Amino acid sequence: MLLYVIRHGQTDYNREQRLQGARDIPLNDTGRGQARENGRTLASTALEFALDRFDWVSSPLSRTRETMELVRESAGLDPRDYRTDELLTELSFGDWEGQTLEEVGQHSRHLITAREQNKWRFRPPGAKAESYEMLAQRTDRFLSRITQPTICVAHGGVIRTLFNRIGQVDGDEAALLDIPQDRVLKVADGEIGWI
Repeated sequence: MLLYVIRHGQTDYNREQRLQGARDIPLNDTGRGQARENGRTLASTALEFALDRFDWVSSPLSRTRETMELVRESAGLDPRDYRTDELLTELSFGDWEGQTLEEVGQHSRHLITAREQNKWRFRPPGAKAESYEMLAQRTDRFLSRITQPTICVAHGGVIRTLFNRIGQVDGDEAALLDIPQDRVLKVADGEIGWI
C-alpha cells in the first residue's frame, strides 16, 4: 500500500480550539495557504508515480474538499478530478461540537475527566458521537478498499487512527498526537511518517 495523506487546512474552529468533528466548517485564509503549500510540496517531491496516476480521495466535508481542490490546483492538476469517501469523515463529537473543551468542562467536568483517563475509547454524549476506537474501525474499512497508490485529504482524527493502525502507536497516545495541517504524511510498506 502506498498512501499520502494531508489534513485539511486550518478553520476558524481550529484556530479557536473548538471541537468541530463532523460539522461542516469552511477553511479560513490560513487554511487555504496551507493547502496550496501542500500541493506545491507534492508537486516538488520525488514521488513513486506521476501525480495523475494516483487515486485522489477526500472526506466529503467542505473543508477537506476545498483543501483537496487547492492542493490539486497548486500541483498543476484539475482541481475537481477526485472522489469522496464517507469513511474519511471526521469523528463526531456529538453534543460537544462547536464548544471548546474549557466550555464543556464548565457543564460536564466529570466527562472531561473520563475522557482524559481513556481518550481512545471515550465517546462524548450525543446520538451520533464516536470514540477514536469507532473511527479506527471506519479507517480500517477505508484501508481495506485501497487498490492503487492513493493521495487523500482527511482529518486529524483519521490521521491519528492511521498512526494507531499502521504505526502501532497505542490508542491513548495516538489520540493525543498533534497533527499538522501544513505537512504531508506518507504510509508505505507498513511504515508511516511525515515528508
